[in-house]
Amino acid sequence: MKAIAKFEKVSYEQFEKDWEKNMGGSKEEIKAIYDSIKLPHRATKQSAGYDFYAPVDITMDPEDVRLIPTGIRAKIDDGYVLMLYPRSSLGFKYRMQLNNTVGVIDADYYNADNEGHIMCKFMNDSRDDKHLLIEKGQGMVQGIFMSFGVTVDDDANDERTGGIGSTTK
Repeated sequence: MKAIAKFEKVSYEQFEKDWEKNMGGSKEEIKAIYDSIKLPHRATKQSAGYDFYAPVDITMDPEDVRLIPTGIRAKIDDGYVLMLYPRSSLGFKYRMQLNNTVGVIDADYYNADNEGHIMCKFMNDSRDDKHLLIEKGQGMVQGIFMSFGVTVDDDANDERTGGIGSTTK
């Protein structure tokens, strides 16, 4: 296997800003969450997916939607993309979904205005009135690196600055 990427934490300042906006909490609580963030990791040598771990306990009622800042960014070689998918077990048990179905993290997102901070927007789409619980430190999504190609007449040369939706503005 070819090594093509590296996971890092975003700066504390970026994490604090994003966490406060989306989750709330005191500065002391946010700092403790940041300090405990684990970088994504593969469980076995044949695993394709890198598990992203819940930074706190996440509870969601049926139909709840929540944006979770991971504190993680990925430095990715050109020609590769990181695809994020819900953990299979959470989909089976709760119909937990990512609101955008699959997260697409481009290599140039690393240098975006938000430091390439990867966020996961979850929905508990339970049809059985199940309340979702993802415990702190449990895998919540998995990221898989994939190579991609471009068309022979591709002429993309703009630079990314923002995050979600910024490349089509």
